[in-house]
Amino acid sequence: MHVAIYPGSFDPIHNGHVDIAQRAAGLFDQLVLAVYDTPSKKLLFDTAQRLALARAAVGTIDNVRVISYRGLTVDCARELGAQAIVRGLRATSDYEYESQLALTNKALAPEIDVVCLITSLQYAYLSSSILKEVAMLGGDISAWVPPAVQGALQNRFQS
Repeated sequence: MHVAIYPGSFDPIHNGHVDIAQRAAGLFDQLVLAVYDTPSKKLLFDTAQRLALARAAVGTIDNVRVISYRGLTVDCARELGAQAIVRGLRATSDYEYESQLALTNKALAPEIDVVCLITSLQYAYLSSSILKEVAMLGGDISAWVPPAVQGALQNRFQS
């Protein structure tokens, strides 16, 4: 069975992430969307909330499951028996960072490949940071997120 892990903070998950997950799910027997529990950035949602939103966003994709993890991504991938780490690329600036990350992961785990999927054009500009700022300022985010995420962001910023 070919297993891949799609790691990220997913704070929050958006349609660009869902697009990558759907496409990666078509390439592997199982895709594990892995929500990183302890990123080094300030989070809007805690791990339980990010897991719930991710499950709501990708819950209709049969061969995708959602977990949380701590520590090195390659260690999580090994524990899951994954042969690949999936990453999404939006722009050339992403490529530089993702290339460095992929080479680091390859040095740590030579048996695990990194598969980069180019984000679909309609989400090429979208990031969780931009999404949160637009939501905080009351902008329309309905085209960028699943309904559960839209509701969670509206609830967060109304208080």
